[in-house]
Amino acid sequence: MSGHGGGWANPGPAGLTALAIACFTFYAVLTGKVDHSCIPLLGCWLVGGFIVQLIVGIVEILEGNLLGGNVFTFFAAFFMLTGGLEFFVKYAGAVNGWSMDARIDGWAWLVLAITLLVWTFAYLKTSTLGLNLVLIALDVAVPIVALRDLGILDATWSPIAGNFLLLAGIFGMYVAAGIILNTSFGKTLLPLGGPVIK
Repeated sequence: MSGHGGGWANPGPAGLTALAIACFTFYAVLTGKVDHSCIPLLGCWLVGGFIVQLIVGIVEILEGNLLGGNVFTFFAAFFMLTGGLEFFVKYAGAVNGWSMDARIDGWAWLVLAITLLVWTFAYLKTSTLGLNLVLIALDVAVPIVALRDLGILDATWSPIAGNFLLLAGIFGMYVAAGIILNTSFGKTLLPLGGPVIK
């Protein structure tokens, strides 16, 4: 996360809140808490998250945060904007009987899963334990989503991905709250821990 004194405030809490919204809503869909008629509304929430995460990514990059800036930027583009737009297209396709080979999504999600898994080592070295827990939960959920979309895993895996997304959202809200409260009060109210790799 930024906030190293370059003049910009740390935008991480906003980005983590947007991530938590996406994680909670995906959890609701993947675990059957809501039915698939919600998909256009989910698309709207993801497009809103895109705006937040793009701003966060740009500020993080301007602050010199290579890792956080790049992760928030690619999450903005692919997790949020592309995901949101795809939900509109898929819903329209279902309503109008369009034939689409949605396995293409699995190939795209596979890139995101591999990137996230590899970049997690940088987070383990440079970020707080709280943020590491967000990434580890995503490292379980995103590959499952990719393999589900590819047709390699069956629907029984969806609740597992959903539960790990819920965990990522909870950890993300905790880290966001820790950054806001600890900074505002000038002391540690919510411990975030240090990097896992020293």
